[in-house]
Amino acid sequence: MMRLLRLLVILYTVWRFGLDQIALREAPQRLVRWGARLAGTGRRFERPAGERLREALERLGPIFVKFGQVLSTRRDLLPPEVADELARLQDRVPPFPAEQAVRSIEAAFGRPVEALFEAFEREPVASASIAQVHFARLRDGREVAVKVLRPGMLKVIEEDLGLLRILAAWVERLWPDGKRLKPREVVAEFDKYLHDELDLVREAANATQLRRNMDGLNLVIVPEMVWDLCAEQVIVMERMKGVPISQVQRLREAGVDIRKLARDGVTIFFTQVFRDGFFHADMHPGNIQVSIDPATFGRYIALDFGIIGTLTEFDKEYLAQNFIAFFRRDYKRVAELHLESGWVPPDTRVDELEGAIRACCEPHFDKPLKDISLGQVLMRLFQTSRRFNVEIQPQLVLLQKTLLNVEGLGRQLDPDLDLWSTAKPFLERWMNEQIGWRGLWARLKNEAPRYAKLLPELPRLLHHALQQSQGPQSRELQRLIREQRRTNRLLQAILYGGVGFTLGLLALQVMTRARLWW
Repeated sequence: MMRLLRLLVILYTVWRFGLDQIALREAPQRLVRWGARLAGTGRRFERPAGERLREALERLGPIFVKFGQVLSTRRDLLPPEVADELARLQDRVPPFPAEQAVRSIEAAFGRPVEALFEAFEREPVASASIAQVHFARLRDGREVAVKVLRPGMLKVIEEDLGLLRILAAWVERLWPDGKRLKPREVVAEFDKYLHDELDLVREAANATQLRRNMDGLNLVIVPEMVWDLCAEQVIVMERMKGVPISQVQRLREAGVDIRKLARDGVTIFFTQVFRDGFFHADMHPGNIQVSIDPATFGRYIALDFGIIGTLTEFDKEYLAQNFIAFFRRDYKRVAELHLESGWVPPDTRVDELEGAIRACCEPHFDKPLKDISLGQVLMRLFQTSRRFNVEIQPQLVLLQKTLLNVEGLGRQLDPDLDLWSTAKPFLERWMNEQIGWRGLWARLKNEAPRYAKLLPELPRLLHHALQQSQGPQSRELQRLIREQRRTNRLLQAILYGGVGFTLGLLALQVMTRARLWW
């Protein structure tokens, strides 16, 4: 019953904001088109469709807000104006009562809060749709942040996801552009993101890996996890003290070099992507602070590790070769890479794809370097890819989303930031290490332990292979060969006999005619 009521609320919200007119007026079914026109009688909508969609999602609650945020990253599927509007969605949710947070903590660890912490601040410092954060102090004096999952979230998420799957099936069936938008696949992707965020141990593991990767770079601080106090619904981490990166004036007054800060952000991003293949994929200003502590002055502080992007060696090599081709304006090679990767149908004409990519990129390359947006180039490529049914990989969508965040943040700090000149030396060095002789030597060194183990075993493996050659399968093979040879000899005998008989007949005829002649 509750699910039916929730569905009715969703349908009413869709009708109220005119989303049915967007989706159904061009439906292939005549009856659906008539119904949409009838439902639209007397309604007028002055505001753009993207704005109405954003407001409808905000009215439907936090799960739909998060869905809109995920959907805004799929610029390969959405018109630019709709994606821009959805990107404005903010995860603003009132905090849940501190008593519920305390009960969750005590249930997770089986001990009273007073036994776990010397002090626990009941007023949360941050609240979102999935969790909220409280400050505390451990009994050994360490200051920590306690992240607590919002109670009952799994049930709410499962119910709303079920309704989203129903709506996605309707959109795919009734909207002419529905199949290309792949709504059911987008909902499945959203399902994965949400369930990943619901497991706070996974977030703690992500933070630990990122902290290990960034150790030695001296540009970013990642909080240390208190693993004895980490569970699926509660995690405890080192408390970070910094200034939100959006407070630029306060950072200037503290003496932070803002231009260096912008360049450092680009370096951090490209290091995570191209060196580690493991990057923070939710780098909006709310998740980034800057340290003003003398020991770590001017370093970034990263927070919230629920969404992490990963790249395989194939992904990194594909991106590296694309960057090389872009730097050289070799659009044919870019098109060939799309075909080689299998992300476009095999019957796609390279020259047509090359022309589309050229039209997409050339307007950007003719601008001054500081005005070129890598994120915008990638976004335009994704939009162009719709014509050619390009299968955009989820990890590349996360990369594009993060690149847009980093680029926007960098230019907010330094409007003259030249992302290309900042990133290009790093990329060229990385590509030389991966694709050139250095990369070959590095891979040989990585494989050396395996070779060192394998080489002493080669004589034994060779002996074993020779023994196997005398096994039952080999004997059966030898028997078949002998039978084949016997058959061949029989066929040869029949053939030679036939030839001999024919020659004998010919000789007999010749001798008979010779007698008659003489």
